[in-house]
Amino acid sequence: MAALGQHAVSKVKNAESQLVQEWIAALEASGGTRNVKGDELKADTREFLQLITSSLENGAGTAIGAAQWEDTRQFLERLSRNRAQMGQDSSQTANFIFALKGPFFALLQKEFASEPQLLAEQLLQASELFDALGLHTIRTYQASREAVIRRQQEELLELSTPVVKLWDGVLALPMIGTLDSQRTQVVMESLLQRIVDTGSEIAIIDITGVPTVDTLVAQHLLKTVTAIRLMGADCIISGVRPQIAQTIVHLGLDLQGVVTKANLADALALAMRRLGVTFTKAQ
Repeated sequence: MAALGQHAVSKVKNAESQLVQEWIAALEASGGTRNVKGDELKADTREFLQLITSSLENGAGTAIGAAQWEDTRQFLERLSRNRAQMGQDSSQTANFIFALKGPFFALLQKEFASEPQLLAEQLLQASELFDALGLHTIRTYQASREAVIRRQQEELLELSTPVVKLWDGVLALPMIGTLDSQRTQVVMESLLQRIVDTGSEIAIIDITGVPTVDTLVAQHLLKTVTAIRLMGADCIISGVRPQIAQTIVHLGLDLQGVVTKANLADALALAMRRLGVTFTKAQ
């Protein structure tokens, strides 16, 4: 692809301070400076403009995948990650690029006013360049945002599967929400690790907070029970409500060998009896 002329690049370098000032004003007017400190914004705009002019001086065209644009791409990727962590949306992040268009085009129009054909060529090249940089910024922002969402989902999974020590040798895992393959894996890992750490003999999985039990959920539960038994511990499933019991029967699910109780209190009482622990009311 053709590049901006060296004469245009030279004019951009000479007008750097003016461009940055007008660029920041455009960002502020569009709301693109939300959560961004003034000094940081000024530093980012100056660095980005210098990276552009440096790449263009080296003969870079509008294909930003070229080696000459490597530093600029890295800058935009870093900028996108920071903006995503600040809570800006994709349009605000991309506007960091597009807000420069107005001042940049105005400068070109002023310098090439007497050469309309050359002006049209330079404006076209500049437009293609800014569009490519903006699209790269949006793609990077989306990837960064998806990474943040994945991390938050993993943290929520860990928080939603707490393993509680009810008694010496007795662990409980209250389940809330839908039980899928990913969550089953987290459940097994956290529960099995706690069994190893505490040397517990009995694990209670409470499904009171699980809205429905279908064939897939039952299979996940059975996998967890099997893994617990392989660790040398017993497993009790509590929270089997009448609706869930009817669903299990209707689906013809085989839960033979799995001890179930209606609520967590009954499951704990059974666990205590298995451990030989008895309670008496104080007189």
